[in-house]
Amino acid sequence: MTRTADGYAAGELTVHESPASIGAVTRALRAAGRRVALVPTMGALHEGHRELMRHARRIPGAGVTVVSIFVNPLQFGPNEDLARYPRPLEADLAACREEGVELVFRPGVADMYPEGADTAVTPGALGTQLEGAVRPGHFAGVLTVVSKLFHIVGPDVAFFGEKDYQQLVLIKKMVRDLDFPLSIAGVPIVREPDGLALSSRNVYLSPEDRATAPVLYKAMKETAKRLKAGDGLEAAMAGGAAMIIAAGFALDYFEARHAESLAPVTSMKDGPVRLLVAARIGKTRLIDNIGV
Repeated sequence: MTRTADGYAAGELTVHESPASIGAVTRALRAAGRRVALVPTMGALHEGHRELMRHARRIPGAGVTVVSIFVNPLQFGPNEDLARYPRPLEADLAACREEGVELVFRPGVADMYPEGADTAVTPGALGTQLEGAVRPGHFAGVLTVVSKLFHIVGPDVAFFGEKDYQQLVLIKKMVRDLDFPLSIAGVPIVREPDGLALSSRNVYLSPEDRATAPVLYKAMKETAKRLKAGDGLEAAMAGGAAMIIAAGFALDYFEARHAESLAPVTSMKDGPVRLLVAARIGKTRLIDNIGV
């Protein structure tokens, strides 16, 4: 197999830790006519991540897929789970190989944030709502690392899961507002057979909490069913929230928003609607969403 000086060999997984190294490879690939797809992750890869990789590998134009694995400290609050966030590197690399990924970018914290680096991307008003209200500063950390990945890798298209729906909307907005030369593709949520959205944090659930967790999805489906049947928004949302709380969750938010802008809505007439929820069960915080 022919291997280039930068370590790249078509059809074989190579891992790069240096931003300069991965950037040199992707620039050479684009110069040779290849299109580059990026799948940003924090590792602990599951079937949802694999689905992102499969979408990435199907891009036209002799594409090559880059998966980034980086647990980004900027998006964790002071009392969140940065230290215990799962980091099963060998299993993650095996998953990438199985999905035909050719390039993994696995930088360290010092690679992404050299000493003295203090420039950040401000997410605007939407970044202070929903997840941003519960996790102040979270989206500044997300957008900062994503913008750096875009600059380092230079992808033609980047793939993000719809489970982090507000994140997806904010990234699309950032790309539009700051004229990044790439497209953003959202990929539908992958769920367990009982409806629980796949998440790397699901491993934190106790057996009892795991049995309760699908109530989030059931409550959203019941709420969506009521809205489609013509029930008023306030009553339908209150019913869904009551169902979640009755199951034992501590509810952070359960809201109906415009599916494209995430602006608040007062009725189904305000446009396509997305239901978004975040709640805690035991020591685990779960988020989910569905379209209505």
